[in-house]
Amino acid sequence: MKVALAEDNPNLAFIISKNIRSLENTELLFVATNGKDLLHKIPNAIPDVILIDINMPIMDGIEATRRIKIHFPQVKIIMLTVFDDEDKIFQSILAGATGYLLKDEKPGRILEALNEAMEGGAPMSPAIANKALQIIRGKTQMPKQGNIDFDLTKRELEILHEISTGHSYQSIAAQLFISSKTVSKHIENIYLKLQVHNKLDAVKIAQQNNLL
Repeated sequence: MKVALAEDNPNLAFIISKNIRSLENTELLFVATNGKDLLHKIPNAIPDVILIDINMPIMDGIEATRRIKIHFPQVKIIMLTVFDDEDKIFQSILAGATGYLLKDEKPGRILEALNEAMEGGAPMSPAIANKALQIIRGKTQMPKQGNIDFDLTKRELEILHEISTGHSYQSIAAQLFISSKTVSKHIENIYLKLQVHNKLDAVKIAQQNNLL
C-alpha cells in the first residue's frame, strides 16, 4: 500500500511518518508540509491513501482534499486532526474525505484505518464517529412511516449497530467472536443491500428507517 502524508508540524510529521514506516506492506512515498506542496508532489508519486492534516498554512487539508478528488478521484483520503470540530468534519465529508482520525492513534489503528479505506470503508476514531452521527441527526429528518428493513439479517443488524457506535472492524470481530474478514464481508453485504458505499451513508439510511 502506497501512502503519503501531509503535515505542517515537523515533530508530528516525524512521529506519524515513523508509525507509518513501522507498518508491514506499507510504503511512505513522501511527506508534504501543506496542501499546495501535496498537490505538487502527487503527480510524480500517486499514493493509494493520503493522511492529511486538516489545518495547514497556504492550503488547508479540506481545500487540498477537494482538489485531489477532482483530479485523482481514486485516491483515498483520511483526515488527521487533534480535535473533533463539527464544522470541520462536515466540510471534510463534503470535500470527499474517506475517513477522519485523531493524530494520537496508535500504529496498529492507523494500519487498520488504511486497510479499511482501501476496502471501501470510512475509518473514523470513535470520538469523530460520534460527532459525525450528531451531524447526521442534525441535518436529516427522520421519516415517520414507510420504513424499510432492506432484508438485513440479524447479524448484519448487529454489525450495523456496532458501526454506528464507531467501533473498528477488529473491535467488532472481537465482540462478536468472528474474524475481521467475516466482518468485512458482512459490511460489504450491508452496503450492497442499502445501496451505499461508506459508513456514514449506511448509518444515515439505517437511522432514516429506524433500524438503529
